[in-house]
Amino acid sequence: MTAEERHPLADAIKPLLDAVGASEVALDEARPDDLVLDWDGDPAVAVRLPGLESALDRLLREARRQFGGGDLKDLDRASKQRVVALLEERGAFTVRHGVETVAAALGVSRFTVYNYLNRQQANGKG
Repeated sequence: MTAEERHPLADAIKPLLDAVGASEVALDEARPDDLVLDWDGDPAVAVRLPGLESALDRLLREARRQFGGGDLKDLDRASKQRVVALLEERGAFTVRHGVETVAAALGVSRFTVYNYLNRQQANGKG
């Protein structure tokens, strides 16, 4: 798509699409599960939302960024507990295999992640 063909709405929503991991698709390539955004009553931009697996990857990347940008496995225990709390708030554990994926990213066992989650709930934070 050339700059002349690109709708101004596409440029306006690009930061949002990037933040949520969505992508713009050509209107004629939109699938039934894509979102088509209208502008003055006419289709302007088609948006393809990410799958849940990529959502968890994004959450882990964001946690890595928030905790210094390094490997999450290198964090101390207290920081790993804060990562788990952050991911719990953002729904990471509603995704199938979320606990396993987070445990691997943190370099801990599933049991440890469940312990962190249980500790949060016991402290009234979950």
